[in-house]
Amino acid sequence: MLSGKASDLVLKILMERTFIAIKPDGVQRGLISEIIERFERKGFKLVAIKLVVPSKTFAQKHYHDLKDRPFFNGLCNFLSSGPVLAMVWEGEGVITYGRKLIGATDPHKSEPGTIRGDLAIVVGRNIIHGSDGPETAKNEINLWFKPDELTNYTSNQEKWTYGVN
Repeated sequence: MLSGKASDLVLKILMERTFIAIKPDGVQRGLISEIIERFERKGFKLVAIKLVVPSKTFAQKHYHDLKDRPFFNGLCNFLSSGPVLAMVWEGEGVITYGRKLIGATDPHKSEPGTIRGDLAIVVGRNIIHGSDGPETAKNEINLWFKPDELTNYTSNQEKWTYGVN
């Protein structure tokens, strides 16, 4: 078994961050608390949060990788149509598991128990966005948040979530 300092170091190395956004439809439908609760219940730690109405130009930056797709303009119009709850979550495996928690892009293909499987019906109103990999997470976090908006702290529940004492 590792000593306290060594186990803390291992835990910090395994921790990663991801960007999660509740889109305008999720905000307008009053789903903020339910979505946050799902991430908290899993044991992930919220390290940044803000409610913003992104401009269309900002939405285009966010979805830059989809600029050649036929739905790009509508997607950007939608993201900039109302308030978005932008968040950064931290935890071991948060990128991969966050995507599982969210469910497939198409709610009809999302498993029951996922956010989209339980709460969404159509692709164009699928409630939530989550980074799909480490590089995307880093880029999206840097786009949506300034470094001083991200917090660093040790949660009291970490030892119960990860078994680090």
